[in-house]
Amino acid sequence: MAQGRATISTTAALLFQGGIGLVGWLAIWLFDIPLMLNGLNLPEILLYGILGAGTTYLVLLLLTQLSWLFPDDFGSQMQALYRFAASYRWPVLLTLCLLAGVGEELLFRGAVQGWLMQHTGPWTALLAASVLFGLVHYVSFTYFLVATCLGLILGGAYQFWGSLPLVMVWHAVYDMLALYCLLNYPQWFGVKP
Repeated sequence: MAQGRATISTTAALLFQGGIGLVGWLAIWLFDIPLMLNGLNLPEILLYGILGAGTTYLVLLLLTQLSWLFPDDFGSQMQALYRFAASYRWPVLLTLCLLAGVGEELLFRGAVQGWLMQHTGPWTALLAASVLFGLVHYVSFTYFLVATCLGLILGGAYQFWGSLPLVMVWHAVYDMLALYCLLNYPQWFGVKP
């Protein structure tokens, strides 16, 4: 992997990703949103999180290869993501993945989905939180669909197992797999290093 110059400073990237978690905690605290934390023990969280992330990544990777399902230029978006990721060293990327797993799940599953579950039904909460998750990751319609699918999977796991730590691990490991594959097998995504 060639190290380029980062378009966003390491500090800014880490602060931004960490800030998402703070926004999630603040919303949970302000709106007194109950969190589902007790569904699984630590070995189950790690096992299901790692297996879930691997399976989810494989399924979404295979789906993105279906050009009739995702007609826009996914390769150019992956090229931009590759340049972004290649500009950081692995310790920074791993920290970003951990912060994303914890922070984005606090915000989208803990705060948004949790609040919506208090005011609507579980299916509405799951769908709305997942679409919002997709929208904030929007760089194209294809990327929106992939992120929304990931949100549905993570949100469904949160509701099924009742464990926010599980989806935090799942999300962080998913992001690590995605970056590892993109940086080490860029040809899978039509990316030229």
